[in-house]
Amino acid sequence: MDKAQDNLDISRSRAGVVLLVTLVLLVVLATLGYTFSDRIASQRHRDQYIIDYSNARYGCDSAVKYALATLEELEPELVSRPNEPDFSDLFALDELGIQELLAQWEIESQSRTLNSSKNFDDKDGTDNVNDTGRDKNVMDELSGLDSIVIRGPYGPPWPFVTESAEFEIGSAKVRIEIEDENAKYPLGWAIMDNPELVRETEAGFVTFCEMMGMDFIQIDSLKEQLKQIGEIKPFAISFKPITKTVSTPVPATTRTASRSRTSRTSRPRTTRTTVPVSKQISAQTAHFAKMFHSSLIDTEPLEQPTIVVGDRKEYPLKYMGLWGTRQVNINTAPRPVLEAAFIFGGNQVEMAEEIIRQRKQEPFTNINELKEKLSRYSESIGKCEDFITTESKFFIIRITSTSGVARASSMIAITKEGDSVTRIAVING
Repeated sequence: MDKAQDNLDISRSRAGVVLLVTLVLLVVLATLGYTFSDRIASQRHRDQYIIDYSNARYGCDSAVKYALATLEELEPELVSRPNEPDFSDLFALDELGIQELLAQWEIESQSRTLNSSKNFDDKDGTDNVNDTGRDKNVMDELSGLDSIVIRGPYGPPWPFVTESAEFEIGSAKVRIEIEDENAKYPLGWAIMDNPELVRETEAGFVTFCEMMGMDFIQIDSLKEQLKQIGEIKPFAISFKPITKTVSTPVPATTRTASRSRTSRTSRPRTTRTTVPVSKQISAQTAHFAKMFHSSLIDTEPLEQPTIVVGDRKEYPLKYMGLWGTRQVNINTAPRPVLEAAFIFGGNQVEMAEEIIRQRKQEPFTNINELKEKLSRYSESIGKCEDFITTESKFFIIRITSTSGVARASSMIAITKEGDSVTRIAVING
């Protein structure tokens, strides 16, 4: 009996070992299968991403060529907004103030539309102003604060010059946006090379940052970063033609007495060349565009919202010119930028308010007109002439292309004067 029992125990042990080994093998095989499947899936994902990115990049590059080819036809036109809130009003009001402003605007818009309809009917010899159906349509079009969009100086929301263009190139969905760079605070102002404007430069920079909701830690950090850039190269506002003396070696040929050899020596030749103002400005713009978009400026904190009112979120980077611009357009710049610009002449709060009020009726055509309409501030305006303009010539083209899960982007900085378009810099992402 004992021997039979032992044989039974041995058989059971062997069966247990076989079962255990089988389970281990199954686990190993399952693990290998999962690992192999995961690697295959990862490789497929990587391959698909490469394909998607190639398509997105192709779409983006094609859109860049299209945008540059059609820029000559770009003629930014300011729109009349006499009965609308100015986009700069958003900075002067809290959430309650904005809601009250929009509500008042809605009531006034409804009143004007109904009066316009009544006048039309009177001229037509009919009286349908009380027609319930039409009145309801008019009210439906104007009702609802959520549907109201405060237009920018060109019509689309600030800082866009035109409505965004969206289309498809192959499998890529492309979006093109054009921004008015002269409507933003030129970051180069903070590191100008004019020692006579140190106080105004500091005050303008702090004024802009505080109006954008930045705290003193953020302001000091950005100031330190700009200081490092200024030590590399200061920012100039005014330029004059300069003459440079350039020495170039000129090969000279001499013959030996036997005339069998020819030896060459170099004699320096001095030439004087004039560098025009336009070329100096273009060179500075490109130089600072590179530095402002380098690791010298930490843009991540500047992309965090500092003004949050309802659904509206504003962040400092949206209002900063990072492309080496020197002037701001008083017709398109928001309140913080206007005050930073006019601080060089004084009375910046009053002047910004007056400009915002008048430009809704009619944009300023030149600086002389600005002096005439704001005659009591003409002296202050004269001190600011190097920093302001009434026509934007610097634009940023933002192109975004997506295909599948991949995304490609490009930013192109250009200047446009008439039909002449000059590309300053391109950043691909």
